[in-house]
Amino acid sequence: MAIKRRPKRLAHGRPPAAKREKEHMSSKQTRTIIRTHHRLQKELAAALRSGDIRLADEINTKIEKNGGLKVYQAASKLGQSKSRGGDSSKVLVEWLKKAEIIGAKEDASSAPYRLLEVGALSTENEISKYPRTIHVKRIDLNSQGPGIQQQDFMERPLPASDDDKFDIISLSLVLNYVPEPVGRGEMLKRIGSFLRQPHNRRSSMLPALFLVLPLPCVANSRYLDEDALLRMMRNLGFILEEKKNTLKLCHYLFSWTGKSDNKRAQKKLIRDGPGMNNFCIVIE
Repeated sequence: MAIKRRPKRLAHGRPPAAKREKEHMSSKQTRTIIRTHHRLQKELAAALRSGDIRLADEINTKIEKNGGLKVYQAASKLGQSKSRGGDSSKVLVEWLKKAEIIGAKEDASSAPYRLLEVGALSTENEISKYPRTIHVKRIDLNSQGPGIQQQDFMERPLPASDDDKFDIISLSLVLNYVPEPVGRGEMLKRIGSFLRQPHNRRSSMLPALFLVLPLPCVANSRYLDEDALLRMMRNLGFILEEKKNTLKLCHYLFSWTGKSDNKRAQKKLIRDGPGMNNFCIVIE
C-alpha cells in the first residue's frame, strides 16, 4: 500500500549531474532530451503527489539514465545558442530599446535597472551587453558556472525592502518546467513580491515581467489559450505591454500594477482535439 507524503519542492529528487554531456547535439537530439525530461518530471510529480514512492524512485532512475538535469540544461543551452537563434533575451532587449530604457550608448549617470533572471543558463546572452543600464542577478536550480547563483526561486528569501527588489523579472522557459499546474500558479503569484512598487517606477513600462513559454503551451493546450493566460495575468496585477510569437515560442512583457485581486483560476477545458497537450496553470 502506497504511503502518502506531501509533494516535494521543485528541486527535490533531481538526479546527480551526468559525468559529461555531449558538446554537440543535433536539433532533433536536443528536442528529444528536453521533451523526455519534461515528461519524466511530470510523471515524477504525479507519483509524489499520489504518495507512490516506489514509482517515484523508478522515474528518478529513468531521469538519471536520460542524463539528468545537467544534460537537460546542456540541450536547453544549445537550443538558445546564437547559432540556433534561440536567445530569448534578444526579444526583451528589442522591447527595452523601443521603450528607450536601453540604447546604443549606455547612460551611466543613474543607477542601473535591476533584473532577476530565473533559470539562467548563461552569463553571455544579449541582455548581458548592457551592464551599465541593466544589472542582472542570475539564479538557477543547477548553476552552470560563475555568475549564476544556485537557487530555487520558490525558496528565495523575500526582499527586505524596495531597494532589494527588481525592475524586471525574466521567466524564460521556466514556468513550463514546473511539473504541476498549482506550482506554476504559485510561481506567478510570487513574482509581485520581488518587483518594485509602481509608484517608484522610472519608466512607464516598468516594473515588468518577461515571460517566455513554448508556443504549444498557449496555442495547442486543452486548458490554456492566450485569452485565458492574459485574463489570469490581469487578475494577478499584470498588464500586457508587448507580445511576440515565433515558430516555437511565445514572448510576453507585462507591466506590474502592484495590485492583485487574488481570483482563483481552476483547470477548465477550453477546447479539445487530437494532438493537443494538457498544459495548465492553476491559481488557488
